[in-house]
Amino acid sequence: MRALTWTGLSPPPLPAMVAGMTMTSKMVALRRMNLRKDRVSVSATAVSSGGGVVEAVELAEIGEKSKKWKWKGEYSINYFVKSSPEEVTPASQTVLLVHGFGASIPHWRRNINALSKHHTVYAIDLLGFGASEKPPGFSYTMESWAELILNFLEEVVQKPTVLIGNSVGSLACVIAASEESQRDLVRGLVLLNCAGGMNNKAVFDDWRIKLLMPLLLLIDFLLKQRGIASALFNRVKDRHDSENLKNILTNVYGNKDNVDDTLVEIIAGPANSEGALDAFVSILTGPPGPNPITLIPEITKPVLVLWGDQDGLTPLDGPVGKYFTSLPGQLPNFNLYVLEGVGHCPQDDRPDLVHERLLPWLAQLSST
Repeated sequence: MRALTWTGLSPPPLPAMVAGMTMTSKMVALRRMNLRKDRVSVSATAVSSGGGVVEAVELAEIGEKSKKWKWKGEYSINYFVKSSPEEVTPASQTVLLVHGFGASIPHWRRNINALSKHHTVYAIDLLGFGASEKPPGFSYTMESWAELILNFLEEVVQKPTVLIGNSVGSLACVIAASEESQRDLVRGLVLLNCAGGMNNKAVFDDWRIKLLMPLLLLIDFLLKQRGIASALFNRVKDRHDSENLKNILTNVYGNKDNVDDTLVEIIAGPANSEGALDAFVSILTGPPGPNPITLIPEITKPVLVLWGDQDGLTPLDGPVGKYFTSLPGQLPNFNLYVLEGVGHCPQDDRPDLVHERLLPWLAQLSST
């Protein structure tokens, strides 16, 4: 049995957030995928990662070197780019990293250096998160984030790009890839524990959500009362309660060593910026958006899925997890690997395991 509590890394289980309760998820019928024998050695010197060491980008470097882009000539979007320091080869790719709910560019700090050795790496703060603008009154939707991603590729990157997303960021990438049509903006997709929607209202086929649906609708109503929403949000972002946030994060990560003060700062820091509360409420009470199950068959580009088997937020025995694990062998462009002992955010939980699968896959794209 695994207790679930919101961390800000995915759409939160609202009853747990509001009432201080925990929701249990029994992980059953986990489908084990055979791991391929190939391995890529990622040289690194800085941060322990359970089974290896990776070189993490300092938060100060991300802050100092980040840039701004005006989306639709109106909204300020924060992004970071790091180009390959080595000679570009035919196997080099351009990648865009898209974070999950409540996170931001630094959540990829353990991956940027490994990727940038041979690839050009972009990372973006979605509207409403991180250092990007949080406009008052904006109605956040999955479709708006997907549109933002495609516009960013058109106006800033300007070349076919591999989209790499975690949780809600994965779903935004799926929607973007399904909508790009003939523009040839997306080279491929990498999905890390893909979410089923912008919030819990998306997963209607999960008995756990059906059981809680009346309570979720009540919570939607309560969150629209600003006084209640503000009190809850302030509790979540309280830096003085960092130890409590760290304890919550340990329930989401398989590798507890990576739940450090830096991670707490990454999650809690942006919540103090203007407009963060409105974004929080809009996202939790808004429409869940398209379901990835209906979109994946429309995507013909190569897709790599990595899924932590200790994820209680988007579990393998849930509707979305079951769907993704059923796809290998059915879709020729689709590859999936289950990462043992890994939670909801594989890229930060066990970046070494992610790199073992991701780096060879990127290299092979040049031949497809």
